[in-house]
Amino acid sequence: MPQGRPVSVPEDGLTTRQRRTRPLLIVHTGPGKGKSTAAFGLALRAWNQGWPIGVFQFVKSAKWRIGEERALRVLGDSGEGGTVSWHKMGEGWSWIQRPGSEEDHAADAREGWEQIKRDLAAGTFRLYVLDEFTYPMKWGWIDVDEVVAALAGRPGGQHVVVTGRDADPRLIAAADLVTEMGKVKHPMDTGQKGQKGIEW
Repeated sequence: MPQGRPVSVPEDGLTTRQRRTRPLLIVHTGPGKGKSTAAFGLALRAWNQGWPIGVFQFVKSAKWRIGEERALRVLGDSGEGGTVSWHKMGEGWSWIQRPGSEEDHAADAREGWEQIKRDLAAGTFRLYVLDEFTYPMKWGWIDVDEVVAALAGRPGGQHVVVTGRDADPRLIAAADLVTEMGKVKHPMDTGQKGQKGIEW
């Protein structure tokens, strides 16, 4: 996009302002690091604009304390920008299975999705971060077509960012902005585990 100008302008009947302010469905996917980090960067921008923010984490354990959560909660409570509401579903299923039945985790994910649908219908937030939401869809816990339909039909100016590997092609097709994070090198490739200030 040279000089910030669109490559083409669709004949959709919208004014430049209407097109510029329409709500976006954003997907951060791919095998590389940084998908959630980028989404939380968007949340910081939204906070600065005074937007109410809803974060829904689908496969990070409620016991985990990640840096972005604390920072955004403090900012949300500061009274200076937007509010921040943070929700964690399940016990953490990113790469390894945790104790408990799969059905329990699936039920937690489905209830999280039901809450998101209620919030979308009510226009609760201006920005939704659906962190690691590609996984419950990939595992068949949440119907992809239902997600696509609900996000496409959301009212008002609600922006949604979905993160996670292996985003379904139907979600990618419905999205306005898709970024695929590619891995070139990672410290884990040489046996180094995650560290404070980098992974959490």
